[in-house]
Amino acid sequence: MNYRTITHAEALHRSDATTLSTQSIALDLRGMAELETFGVDTLLHLVTSDPALCIDFLGAGVQRVEVNGEPHPFDFDGAVIRLAGLPTGEDVALRIVGAATFSRTGQGLHRFRDPSDGATYLYSHLEPSDARRIFPCIDQPDVKSRFNIEMIVPASMVALSNQPEVTRLPEGDATTFERVVFAETPPLSTYLTCFAVGNFVGKRKTWSNGKRTIETAVWARASMAKYLDDEFLDVTARGLSFFDEHFGFPYPWGKYDSILVPEYNIGAMENPGLVTFNERYVFRSRPTRAQHATRANTILHEMSHMWFGDLVTPRWWDDLWLKESFAEFMGADASAHATTFTEAWTNFAGNRKNWAYAQDQLPTTHPIKAEIPDVDAARQNFDGITYAKGAAVLKQLVHYVGRDNFYAASRDYFRAHAFDAATFDDLLSALKKHTSLDLDAWANRWLKTTGPDVLTPEVVAKGGRIASLGVRVDSALPSQPTRPHRVVVGLYRDSGEKLSRYAALDLLIDAKAGGLVDVPEAQGLEAPRLVVVNDEDHTYAKVGFDATSLATICKDLHRVDDELTRAVIWTALWNLTRDAQLSAATYVDLALTHGARETNTTLSTQVFGNALHAAHAYAPPARRGDILARYASSLWRLLGDAEPGSDAQLVLARAAVAALAWSPEVDATTSLAGLLAGQVEGLALTPDLRWSVLQGLAARGGVDATTLDAELARDDTLTGRVAHLGATHAFPTQETKEATYELATTPGRCTNAEVDALLAAFASPHSQPLREGFVRRYFDELESLWEAHPMEIANRLARGLYPYVPEAMQLTDQALSRDLPNALRRVLLECRDGLRRRLACQEVDV
Repeated sequence: MNYRTITHAEALHRSDATTLSTQSIALDLRGMAELETFGVDTLLHLVTSDPALCIDFLGAGVQRVEVNGEPHPFDFDGAVIRLAGLPTGEDVALRIVGAATFSRTGQGLHRFRDPSDGATYLYSHLEPSDARRIFPCIDQPDVKSRFNIEMIVPASMVALSNQPEVTRLPEGDATTFERVVFAETPPLSTYLTCFAVGNFVGKRKTWSNGKRTIETAVWARASMAKYLDDEFLDVTARGLSFFDEHFGFPYPWGKYDSILVPEYNIGAMENPGLVTFNERYVFRSRPTRAQHATRANTILHEMSHMWFGDLVTPRWWDDLWLKESFAEFMGADASAHATTFTEAWTNFAGNRKNWAYAQDQLPTTHPIKAEIPDVDAARQNFDGITYAKGAAVLKQLVHYVGRDNFYAASRDYFRAHAFDAATFDDLLSALKKHTSLDLDAWANRWLKTTGPDVLTPEVVAKGGRIASLGVRVDSALPSQPTRPHRVVVGLYRDSGEKLSRYAALDLLIDAKAGGLVDVPEAQGLEAPRLVVVNDEDHTYAKVGFDATSLATICKDLHRVDDELTRAVIWTALWNLTRDAQLSAATYVDLALTHGARETNTTLSTQVFGNALHAAHAYAPPARRGDILARYASSLWRLLGDAEPGSDAQLVLARAAVAALAWSPEVDATTSLAGLLAGQVEGLALTPDLRWSVLQGLAARGGVDATTLDAELARDDTLTGRVAHLGATHAFPTQETKEATYELATTPGRCTNAEVDALLAAFASPHSQPLREGFVRRYFDELESLWEAHPMEIANRLARGLYPYVPEAMQLTDQALSRDLPNALRRVLLECRDGLRRRLACQEVDV
């Protein structure tokens, strides 16, 4: 297959020259269980002003091309079908018959064989430009058409697509195969078409608002169907009611199916009428409230795409944020207002924004509205800036213009551009009708700049009163201007057992050149024990603390009575740690003292994960072992004191298992074995928890292959097999590292899920000395590895095998001096920055 990216220049030419009305697609999937390819017959009805047309197709072959029913010459290079001599200015029926290849990477039409029952399943994932892996098309977001989809499948198998099935007809042997025909779609971008076939089992529910009804369903493969719960459809119904009211545009896609699929390479995808979710949202083991909240947020994120992205689609990927930032915002806003997970904005502040701040300080940071020259660049921008930073900036905008005005503008936007493609200027025009603010200036300062600002309070107190309070505004990136911030500055004092807010100053802080902004409203107020500049988390900025506030946090963080405030503080503390302003040891102490008392499980999970990373990556090498040992033993003691069967116990158990795996103390192996033996009262030893313990033991050499094989016999499922693969490749021996590296890097050998498990095993605790021989090998083989694997796998390998050792800094610079693919260059720049940050943090020892 000759992979080729699609450039913006090419896309502009095609959309100017070509209009599609309908596209019919017939997939012959009779060989879905045993063949490597499948047949595809596609018919495009179009009008073009250019007699030469390029059709995208990453296929196995093209048998014939017909124009208006007559054979037509073509050239096919494995990526593009080039046509010449097409009629111009009139309707053209372009038929292409060929073959495409089943996928194992989650791109295109992915095939999976269930180890539980041997059944074969197919599902598609096509964003941003992988529709061309299934059928010939013009694979860009602004060329929309109506789709008519048919699939030939084994008889009685479930077949799903964007629209409802309308008929099944016998195909050939009437008892063996059936041709499934689906209703025609509304106008749709190619990347939003979808296909799924297999022994899926569904749960159904009808939604109604009294005026219209929508049939909803959630599907899973047969062996996972028993884990489907009613909450999935309940959140779906709540979301449909919320968006029906707030968007004022009826859900436009007929049915609303959700499907949970294995080996998925992302979290979820907004295919209209058939939303795809990673199977991690099927809970085989008891989940915490945080997991339920995350799933609800994802369901609502994808649902908002039915309008932001599917109904109105960005013309090109430079406006990717127009759908992803909005969906990220809507997932939290709808969760907070339409579900029982009212803590959604706390979870966003304490979890998702960590992603944004980290991404936005990399050397590869980019504006929210980025320049995207081609599809490969677009793939790299599905990142923390496009999602979490964009959503945070939208939250700031909503605070500026008002929530009602924001939703009113959204309704105007949908009505004006329904079933079409649009740009940010179109959305800005809609917003301008509902506010007097200078949105052009706002957009220039927020959407076209990079890096976060840093807001730090400066307090002078006299006689128990505030003499002066100012907020210093700096840019985290020196070359960037600062932005306007509408914030609440919270002042806190002791209030019995709690630290409570006694003043909330709602301010517009705008220091265009940076500097100190005075807050005269604070003068004369009681001197606070704690000042939180971005209380309520309305803006996107890193937050600092004055000396008194930081001392209060270190002593009394768990006493702050509002969980959103605690989320803002926890995120600020992690930024300080990553910036080498707070030591790894101090962050670990904060996690043990206050994280263990945190009532929000999203926050406690995030804090414990950060603490472990700080201990093994940011701690000075001379103190690393002591810090890891202390962290692990402390978590083990806290686990023993936790309420049996509680969410807190489960969060602590997961954190303790991970920390014990890293601990240098011999007793940690005994603790892990004890946990596996059921010594922790009330802790359910679910398959997921058992595997995590076994993987930790394997990394310590504390279990043998026979025990791992016996566990696989107990849990011979997809999840069990992937976990077994990771555990058996985590043993701390040189031979194991060699075998793991070879297996992970062999082209076409492993699925994306298997590659992830192998990379985690390769980097498992206590294996750094065993990986020293791979440092130069990584750089010697990097470009060939990148070339040999599909983008999704290549990206995983380049990041997962990167050696975070001082020697790699110079080797990375040498690699960057070569002529590398842009996407690979970006990966190396980001890895090098991660290494630089580690080395800087390791110098902090206070």
